[in-house]
Amino acid sequence: MGNTNLTQAKNAKNDEFYTQYHYIEKEVNAYIEYNSDVFKDKTIFLPCDDPEWSNFTKYFAQNFKRFKLKKLISTSYAVESKAYKGGYQTTLFEKRSLNFDKKKTRINGKIFTLTKDKTAEGRRNIDDLEWQYMEGDGDFRSKEVKKLRDEADIIITNPPFSLFREFLVWIVKAKKQFLIIGNMNAITYKEVFPLIKENKMWLGATNFNTGMYFTVSDDFVYADTYKFEREQNGVKVNRVPGVCWFTNFEHGRRHQPLPLMTESEVIKFVTKKQFEKYDNYDAIEVSLVKNIPSDYKGVMGVPISFLNKYSPEQFEIVGMCENEDLYKLKTKVYTTAECKKAYLEKFGKSGTYDLNASGVVTKNHIQEKVYQRILIKHKEHTLSEKTTASALKF
Repeated sequence: MGNTNLTQAKNAKNDEFYTQYHYIEKEVNAYIEYNSDVFKDKTIFLPCDDPEWSNFTKYFAQNFKRFKLKKLISTSYAVESKAYKGGYQTTLFEKRSLNFDKKKTRINGKIFTLTKDKTAEGRRNIDDLEWQYMEGDGDFRSKEVKKLRDEADIIITNPPFSLFREFLVWIVKAKKQFLIIGNMNAITYKEVFPLIKENKMWLGATNFNTGMYFTVSDDFVYADTYKFEREQNGVKVNRVPGVCWFTNFEHGRRHQPLPLMTESEVIKFVTKKQFEKYDNYDAIEVSLVKNIPSDYKGVMGVPISFLNKYSPEQFEIVGMCENEDLYKLKTKVYTTAECKKAYLEKFGKSGTYDLNASGVVTKNHIQEKVYQRILIKHKEHTLSEKTTASALKF
């Protein structure tokens, strides 16, 4: 099959982001701490991961014995799919191998496997990896790679962000456990949010508010507005904000209750600033996670950063403020005329204010959209007998 999209997404120069070893170690340790045998007797598949460049394969190979793995598989894309401007430089690792084929290295992906102590050193690690060329270019959508996916128990990787939706569907369809990196904005995708709502997927253990530094190629081009570190430990890096791990592995932070505003704090809060109610949803606007009231019985709209601290024992996710109204929660749908009128009143010129794309509040008689919101409510058993509803004056 062709891989035009793959070339554009994964292999364009400024999309070659490699996850640093310490990020992988920190995240995976959270699952090991929660369940020490989480990887025992499992086959882990790492698509998009050439160990010459990727730390995922290095990490799991080095920890093969510690995690009691059954098998490790990783695959890489063909050189021709990478579209390097300056030409591809074959590594010494590949050139010195008996498997090296000058023609195949350009058009065929590679598969790496680890199952046995090839070096007879009494342990299994990255030196025991065996590799060969694949029949195709290593595209994850190919039958060849799908077969490897079906063989595996667990999928772990940093997929191309621009192919995240398709990659996640590819994993979920096979009903595998997974740990993958994506942008926090993916939370709102229609392929992603339903899985989060139904507790079939959640955010990983690492807080996404700090961003992540990825290793990049030497000729990576920074944006003119870039203000962060460009080098760490002698390696060129690029910081990507709002990056998070998506998984269906349990970890301890997921079950820690979120500290909430007490009744007295809520009363103090609303004497200065009321909780606004949406015009188009039967819910209140809670613009900051720290301001979630402890015993409000209704639906609340909260920022997507709430998912960093979401505990399924404490809250129920009921939906999201969005255009398609997938969960039938809208109480009002605005007409085109109403959207144009709202734009004129807010900005003083002609235009269309897409009020249907989010929650809407009215401030000083002017309608305003709020940022993307997740709609939640307390689990009944977490509510106290008293309610602050009387304090929330709408």
